[in-house]
Amino acid sequence: MAKQRILNIDSLSLQELDTDADLIPLMTPEDEEEMNNEVLPDTLPILPLRNMVLFPGVVIPITAGRDKSIKLINDANNGDKIIGVVAQKDESVEEPGIDDVNTVGTVARILRVLKMPDGNTTVIIQGKKRFEIDSVTTEDPYLKATVREFEETRPKSKDAEFHTIIESIKELAIQIIKESPNIPTEATFAIKNIESESFLVNFVSSNMNLTVKEKQDLLAISSLRDRALETLRYMNLELQKLELKNDIQSKVRFDLDQQQREYFLHQQMKTIQEELGGVSHDQEVDEIRQKARTKKWNEKTKTHFEKELAKLQRMNPQAADYGTQRNYLELMIDLPWNEFSKDNFDLKRAEKILNKDHYGLEDVKKRIIEHLAVLKLRNDMKSPILCLYGPPGVGKTSIGKSVAEALGREYIRISLGGLRDEAEIRGHRKTYIGAMPGRIIQSLKKAGTSNPVFVLDEIDKLSVSNQGDPSSALLEVLDPEQNSDFYDNFLELGFDLSKVMFIATSNNLSTIQPALRDRMEIINMTGYTIEEKVEIAKKHLVPKQIKEHGLTPKDVVIGKKQIEKIVTGYTRESGVRGLEKQIAKVVRNVAKSIALEEEYDVKVTDENVLKVLGAPKMERDKYENNDVAGVVTGLAWTSVGGDILFIESILSKGKGHMTMTGNLGTVMKESATIALEYIKSNAELLGIEPDIIEKYNVHIHVPEGATPKDGPSAGVAMLTSLVSSFTQKKIKKHLAMTGEITLRGRVLPVGGIKEKILAAKRANIKEIILCEENRRDVEEIKQDYLEGVTFHYVREMSEVIKFAITDQKVKNAKTL
Repeated sequence: MAKQRILNIDSLSLQELDTDADLIPLMTPEDEEEMNNEVLPDTLPILPLRNMVLFPGVVIPITAGRDKSIKLINDANNGDKIIGVVAQKDESVEEPGIDDVNTVGTVARILRVLKMPDGNTTVIIQGKKRFEIDSVTTEDPYLKATVREFEETRPKSKDAEFHTIIESIKELAIQIIKESPNIPTEATFAIKNIESESFLVNFVSSNMNLTVKEKQDLLAISSLRDRALETLRYMNLELQKLELKNDIQSKVRFDLDQQQREYFLHQQMKTIQEELGGVSHDQEVDEIRQKARTKKWNEKTKTHFEKELAKLQRMNPQAADYGTQRNYLELMIDLPWNEFSKDNFDLKRAEKILNKDHYGLEDVKKRIIEHLAVLKLRNDMKSPILCLYGPPGVGKTSIGKSVAEALGREYIRISLGGLRDEAEIRGHRKTYIGAMPGRIIQSLKKAGTSNPVFVLDEIDKLSVSNQGDPSSALLEVLDPEQNSDFYDNFLELGFDLSKVMFIATSNNLSTIQPALRDRMEIINMTGYTIEEKVEIAKKHLVPKQIKEHGLTPKDVVIGKKQIEKIVTGYTRESGVRGLEKQIAKVVRNVAKSIALEEEYDVKVTDENVLKVLGAPKMERDKYENNDVAGVVTGLAWTSVGGDILFIESILSKGKGHMTMTGNLGTVMKESATIALEYIKSNAELLGIEPDIIEKYNVHIHVPEGATPKDGPSAGVAMLTSLVSSFTQKKIKKHLAMTGEITLRGRVLPVGGIKEKILAAKRANIKEIILCEENRRDVEEIKQDYLEGVTFHYVREMSEVIKFAITDQKVKNAKTL
């Protein structure tokens, strides 16, 4: 209380000065009466104060920095030194008007003006009497207003209760000074020597720890008795706070004494350990503690670390658990708690990097750019869990590295193929010998940040064993609503994974646990067209292989025509992994010629390709099926992308039995049965004599019998094959089909349309028959993929027969 505050009314800075005798005038009742008899001017310049209230009789220093305030002080100091001081209602207002200040203020006399080195002006003023603003006369260059005196109601001189209140104020003020360690005891003399009752109330009100509004409310109380009572109430509250604070400090002091006692015990324990084991680990503990000071831990984590460190300190270095405990503490220190790399939100740059590293994959790039855009706008969006689904070799894994480069984040990749131990994800409990954290926590430790791009490769190849189910352990990792507090068994604390951008890769969605699949956003990455493969080879694969084989671009040139020949003649895949192997063979041959100093063609020719790779291996009889009855080209989906398959049927004399070969699954066999029964039921409509069906056995075969085949999508091809065999009519050239059939002759939609279309294009198919409901799937495919292919959409099997079977008989047709 006995300290005066210097308040910067322009910059809200606050500093404390020790009590100066000149700033606490011991005002006598006579001085007060003389001050009250001073005549109040009709008009006063108004100085707004930001964060304090001036009371009559009180001397305060203020620092002025606003141009208007400095102008007002200079003018007043050169004149009668009288100004009006009022408190602002909102201290954040920079240029307060009459509506921004309180109407009740205090007339002040300027005692001294000091120019400070920082350019501000410090003024020492003394309050005289209260006033109330009537009206504003001018606001330029500073506020001026007409004022009237704010009358104060004083109690009668013989009012014993009022005198008791004043005595209580003095006693409480002295008690507060004693309880507060920051106020010098000399301030009690100042309180005791104040004779004026009004000044005592004003002086105490001015120095109490109250808000500006509370002080302004005190100043605006016209009755001295009421003001004294309100001041006494505030003083009681302040005293209670001080007593509570001192009580807390005494308890803390006791805790410190307890810590000192523990310190001596630890020192004794250290000496005993040195005698027993001959090794002191205090330095190691101190180093761990020093490293921990820089960590951005919350209070819970910090407390847990201190507890575990104290446990290490008590342990004998020769104990079996000592190494595990030390590794645990080092893990806590090495983990990037709340340490994040800064994201690069340059979307143009990100798009450029993605296009440079990967040709095609438009849907994936679009989704990543969308994520970057939302993250740029919100800056706090939980990272989505993306799952790139598609056949091998299409660039699922490598796109994660490009995303990390585009974002400016660290890149982590772990392979989950064949993982069968839940502890690989969640870690082992510390009670086990050789316990380690899970691979998620270990990878984050290596990354050094809490927001890397994390690629979970081959998530569909997780397996289950008696060590647990790793895919179930991943549920918490890949759930944006849960992974903000991921619990590792070794760490025994929650770690925030919500800022990590997880990208999973998968070849087969059916093997992923449904609950895990539901937590991820599936992005389909289908195979490449021949044109895309050629561009990928030209831009990426050929330069990569030239570099890996120690050559330069001047040593070997593979033209676009030769690349296309390799693609069509030596590979049939959705990705480009096999293509890269074939290109590597060609480059290796050039490297051999250079090493042996043989002559060779720098520009690879068709003859060179034929010589190095041999005869084309993928030239299958795709175009002869229309010369043999019953051979139909179907479209199939496999784990490595789309493919074509041939459905063959042949008739032999018998009793109408049907047999099937080709390693067919149950669903595929049922499709053949449905097709035959439909033909029997609708023989006349299909132009087939019913007697023929009864006199001939039919055999259906799907080549490549070593490969298991199943699914309903071969239904239309089987039915068409059977009709072709029974009628001995040709199938249309360059035609393929896919769809499920029903006994009513309906054609139902099937999946994997894009992969099947790409396979058809690779096989030089010109026309494709699809179910009408698959039209929407085709419309979602990029038009470049559909170029050169005509689609026929059907609803009934009769339409399929109409499109697929010509009126021409095959050569050497059987006489049925």
